[in-house]
Amino acid sequence: MEKLFDNTEVAFAIKSNAELDRAFYLFEMIKREPLVKIGTAVTRFALKTHLPVEGIIRATVFDHFCGGVTEDDCMPTIDKMHSKNVHSVLDYSAEGKEVEEQFDLAMEKTLNTIKFGKEKPSIPFAVFKPTGFGKFKIYQKITEGEALDAHEEIEWKRIKERYDIVSKAAFDRDVPLLIDAEESWMQDAADDLIEEMMRKYNKEKVIVFGTLQLYRWDRLEYLKKLHERAKKEGFKVGMKLVRGAYMEKERERAEKKGYADPICPNKEATDAMFNDVLAYMFKNIEDMAIFAGTHNEESSYLLMDLIAKSGLDKDDRRLWFGQLYGMSDHISYNLSDSGYNVAKYLPFGPVRDVMPYLIRRAEENTSVAGQTNRELRLLKEERERRKI
Repeated sequence: MEKLFDNTEVAFAIKSNAELDRAFYLFEMIKREPLVKIGTAVTRFALKTHLPVEGIIRATVFDHFCGGVTEDDCMPTIDKMHSKNVHSVLDYSAEGKEVEEQFDLAMEKTLNTIKFGKEKPSIPFAVFKPTGFGKFKIYQKITEGEALDAHEEIEWKRIKERYDIVSKAAFDRDVPLLIDAEESWMQDAADDLIEEMMRKYNKEKVIVFGTLQLYRWDRLEYLKKLHERAKKEGFKVGMKLVRGAYMEKERERAEKKGYADPICPNKEATDAMFNDVLAYMFKNIEDMAIFAGTHNEESSYLLMDLIAKSGLDKDDRRLWFGQLYGMSDHISYNLSDSGYNVAKYLPFGPVRDVMPYLIRRAEENTSVAGQTNRELRLLKEERERRKI
């Protein structure tokens, strides 16, 4: 089993030679941290001053990590992946918006994805980000126990309505809904809202999924308490498990404001937390559903092992593996080739609006030890195999 992820022929089956080359040179660039910093600064400047860089971004980093500008734009990629039984999670990735019209647009995009999901087996989930549906500041105030002013009260009511409209649509169409996690100082407000949706729509099976960022040392405790409430009140718990994306920001803020660092002390502790939560959820799978969002081979093997020992089907609908589009194809495609449920997060949106997401991906790849080198090693092996 431990050699499953080494098969590069399966991993890159849908990539042409040109796409393989582009991926190789892109990760070569990302590997050089100073280059990422310079490239990021130049890109931000160019976009702010409306220099014509969108074409270059589109042809390189955008097309590698994103599905397209619109949903329809993404369809060729979705179909190509689905030919290898890898599903797509269409993720409208415009970030940092702060006006009601944009929040309504994000809701419409999510509702649209739910419709797509009902019609297309290749799109089994919908997804949204809490701050896609409302202002960060409002979630933060509620999390920190601050009173909202009259205007914010109206906005908060609207946020709750958006969650309910989308969760109900997901329930009515039987399309599970993933809700992402963000910074710890706004997350409690989002978690409480998500729990409300689970209580309402997860009575028979999991429709609404929250997200646990497992670089946080308090998440297993939180999950156990949520599970207790769920058993008492008769609803099921769905969770997407990820390691987390805001570590530097979290640590800096904790130090600056003088509160306990919410992040695990090191990578080993984070890995242990991820695996402990995965094992806890699997043990309670009758009450739960798991979306294991991981690029970590060990965690993937752990879930495979748990499935094998339990006698559950590999393609049990309560068990999903997930990776980001443009990364860890050796995990995604080898898992799907072996009969597991696999979905790739496929970001889309206007190039300009998706840039914050892309910049985070590039920075993440330089900061995660070994991830970029792993991508490069596998791409190199496949290029050699194809004699490119």
